[in-house]
Amino acid sequence: MKKRAPDGAAKAAVESIPSDSDAELNANELDLSESGSDESSYSSEEGASDVSSQSEVEDDRETLDDTGTPTAAAASDQDELDRAVVDYLIASQKAGLPAPSLEEAAVQPETTDREGLDAAPEGDTSDDERPQRNTVGDVPLEWYRDEDHIGYDREGQKLIRKAKQKDRLDALIQRNDDESAWRTIYDEYNDEELTLSKEELQMIQRIREGHFPHVEVNPWEPETDWYTKEREIHPLSSAPEPKRRFIPSKWEEKKIVKLVRALRKGWIKRDRTPKTEEPPAYLLWQDDGMVADRPASGLAYVPAPKPVLPGHDESFNPPKEFLLSEEETAAKQLQAEENGDAAPWIPAAFDALRNVPLYSEFIKERFERCLDLYLAPRARRMRLHVASPEALLPQLPKPRDLQPFPTTLLLKFLGHVGKVRTVAPDQTGQWLASGGDDGLLRVWEVRSGRCVRSWDLQAPIHCVAWCPNSALRLLAAASASRLVIVPSGTGPEEVERAAEEALESACQQATPAADDEARPMCRWQRLPELQGGVELVHLHPVRHLAWHGRGDYFASVAPTGNTQAVLVHQLSKGASQNPFRRNRGRVTSVLFHPAKPFLFVATQNSIRIYDLARQALANRLLGGSGVIASMAVHPSGDHVIVGSADKRLAWYDMDLSTKPYRALHYHTAALRSVAYHPTYPLFASASDDATIHVFHGMVYQDLLTNPLIVPVKILRGHQQCEHEGVLSCSFHPHQPWIFTAGADGEIALFGN
Repeated sequence: MKKRAPDGAAKAAVESIPSDSDAELNANELDLSESGSDESSYSSEEGASDVSSQSEVEDDRETLDDTGTPTAAAASDQDELDRAVVDYLIASQKAGLPAPSLEEAAVQPETTDREGLDAAPEGDTSDDERPQRNTVGDVPLEWYRDEDHIGYDREGQKLIRKAKQKDRLDALIQRNDDESAWRTIYDEYNDEELTLSKEELQMIQRIREGHFPHVEVNPWEPETDWYTKEREIHPLSSAPEPKRRFIPSKWEEKKIVKLVRALRKGWIKRDRTPKTEEPPAYLLWQDDGMVADRPASGLAYVPAPKPVLPGHDESFNPPKEFLLSEEETAAKQLQAEENGDAAPWIPAAFDALRNVPLYSEFIKERFERCLDLYLAPRARRMRLHVASPEALLPQLPKPRDLQPFPTTLLLKFLGHVGKVRTVAPDQTGQWLASGGDDGLLRVWEVRSGRCVRSWDLQAPIHCVAWCPNSALRLLAAASASRLVIVPSGTGPEEVERAAEEALESACQQATPAADDEARPMCRWQRLPELQGGVELVHLHPVRHLAWHGRGDYFASVAPTGNTQAVLVHQLSKGASQNPFRRNRGRVTSVLFHPAKPFLFVATQNSIRIYDLARQALANRLLGGSGVIASMAVHPSGDHVIVGSADKRLAWYDMDLSTKPYRALHYHTAALRSVAYHPTYPLFASASDDATIHVFHGMVYQDLLTNPLIVPVKILRGHQQCEHEGVLSCSFHPHQPWIFTAGADGEIALFGN
């Protein structure tokens, strides 16, 4: 049967479509959305089935009544045909093909794909396989229920809702005007209206009735009897019955024995009563936003402080002993006025609670409390349940278990006039060198306290140090702008002769060290008046010196020298050099590492560790708030203690961190000197408060165990002079003794 040509309405709709194939079609203007396309496809399929089943003559008879006018069914078929033609034209323009004429479109196949002109396969007209066209994402659409858009695109523009939900009046009008309105549904996710086909309606009806959705499925198919019903004479196997079928099973017996044992032991509970689950407790008047003591904002919930509970005097009917007389009331009010306090509470008695008048300050007090809760900051205070005060102290070993350490004043070395600023024992522990403001460099015998030898350097001595090379027995001292090295005279003749030869060779090989401006930084020269001594003349006052462990190199520190603050000298060659072109801060002291080629340089705020082999900075230890006054390196080389002017002793573990491992605040004045014992696990600190604190500091070989630091003794034996106390301290190399030098001009020896 040939298709009817579209009528005038369809032609007008087609002519209103733009000729440009790239133009977008407005489904609202044509009233042809995706739902209309579905409806037209359903109508075209239904019309095609009717045409193929009946002849053209019978179709004409059915569409015309007795008067010759078309019936309602014929008009409906005509509308469906017009819609099918318009759908075909729209699909042609989307595919980029030239638009056909209306006569050609009327005879095209009615089943066209929505995305192109390919015919849809049979049995594949369901909308379940259509991809989702929503580009908003997995966003709950309830968020946009009251908005005119359903989300935002990539550029942040609103996605306007195309098909809006109609109210009940519009739905009623559409249901009366459109016959297919009763089977039209709105897809909120894809923002479109869909018209259900006849097959989909039948499928929904079958699901409601409890049947299979598809008609093709037959749940009552005839059963196929795969096995015969006839009884055979011969069995499948003629083997005799095994014996195990006639005797009890031993495996079942073992299982039963195991269950019986479990019941006797109580492992299996026979009468197990189900536990009744109690409902979780919750605060009835708690805010819903509070979850586990934490509000919705994420901040810790701090409860408001509880007001003071009322006492007996605030009762509406207090006992008579709480009631005040007129004189007592007047005196209490007068006292409050004199002190500037608020009006005092005057107890009053009433027969019943209903007779109590309204409290006049109630609203004011409530308002002030609300302001306090809103504006006053609060912090949670955790109350510690301490059984005894001793439980708060750390569990440390007793001092008597950590002996030996110095406890008693054994000897005093007298002879200096003025302050004694430095002391240093030699490697053997038999001799002690000291220097002070009187300019005398003295050597003492430790056992007797007798001064063996002295040199007058004619300037205050700030530091003395013995050469670690036992074959030379040299003694160095820093005085004014000179660094003096003299033979100590404490060894045998061959040792003294070797020391003099070493000094003479150094002076002969010495060449003046110059900086970039060709100025000599240090000058080596002999001192005949010091019996073969050598002096190194610097440009700035020298305050500190330190020897290398091998005894050939030594370093001097001139804090005011700026770029020439630290100089390294070599005794065997009589050479001096400046390893640093720039110092970050004012240098106070330097030390050599006992085993590695490292140089510790202490400034006022930090300690820098330089690798002399690589000529690079290896580490930097951060100081505290005070100026670093002294430092000492542990014999292992992995730990450093620092004394500063802020009364703090800091212990650094270089393998752990660049910050102090422990900070000890025991002194009441600035620290002057700190020292490690070469062999015993002891270290000490001297301060201007005229005390020496001795600590037990055990360093373990295990890297996982932290050092043990225990204060064991406070030594007192010096007097303060001009707000200065103990200026220097140093341990005996072999005994648990300590030498101290004070501002009172005395040198003390403390021992066990």
